[in-house]
Amino acid sequence: MTVDELFQALWADYTTRLCPSAQQVHQLLQEGFPLINDHIALRTFNIAPLGMNTLAQPFLALGYQACGDYLFESKKLVAKHYEHSDPKQPKVFISELKVEACSAELQAIVAKLVAQVDTSRFDHVDFLYAGRLWDLSFADYQILAKESEYAAWLAAHGYGANHFTVSVNQLKAFNQVKAVNDHLRQAGFTINEHGGEVKGTPEVLLEQSSTMADRVPVSFHEGVEVIPGGFYEFAKRYPMVNGQLYQGFVAASADKIFESTDRKS
Repeated sequence: MTVDELFQALWADYTTRLCPSAQQVHQLLQEGFPLINDHIALRTFNIAPLGMNTLAQPFLALGYQACGDYLFESKKLVAKHYEHSDPKQPKVFISELKVEACSAELQAIVAKLVAQVDTSRFDHVDFLYAGRLWDLSFADYQILAKESEYAAWLAAHGYGANHFTVSVNQLKAFNQVKAVNDHLRQAGFTINEHGGEVKGTPEVLLEQSSTMADRVPVSFHEGVEVIPGGFYEFAKRYPMVNGQLYQGFVAASADKIFESTDRKS
């Protein structure tokens, strides 16, 4: 599988299962020009064999390299971002929950999920967009969500792109994140206001915003429930001293982007 084929498969899963509204965002922003994807984000637990390294391996095999490390203390998360040798390819942001830092109750539920995983699934790249590799009760989902929205989202949806990200730098009709937000609001989208509608500043070389997650149907033991799925992000990068655009991430901003999938937002 090529890099392009992998991202096409991730996009197909994302727009079908997690964020159907992404197609509408495309129509509202592309103005006759193809949208450039700045990055995608993937979530996992830090328990073998599900950890960050497992998710990163297919990307490393396709020419990606680890470029930055991030810590989100309040959410008990760590993350890395990966860049391809071809700068035109999207970056990949992979985070994982430090399960051992969570309650015994959460740890027990996650252990129950991980025990169901067929490890042979990781032999093929398609596990990255395979969805849930375990069964889950809605009762356990609710318990997880009280402690960690991240854990609940991952338990419910499994593997797939949590979000894609439009590069505002490449847009023809808009050159500011705020203008993108306003355009989408007029079309009926809800923008993530956590930490302000635009996270970051030109001074930290990155501005970001996002829609709030689509609400999508998910099957649990007890039946189908409608819960937050995926969302769409928008990023504008600013030049560093050497004139090249900053390619990393800002933890304080990303921390609030995670909240795009919160249930009560």
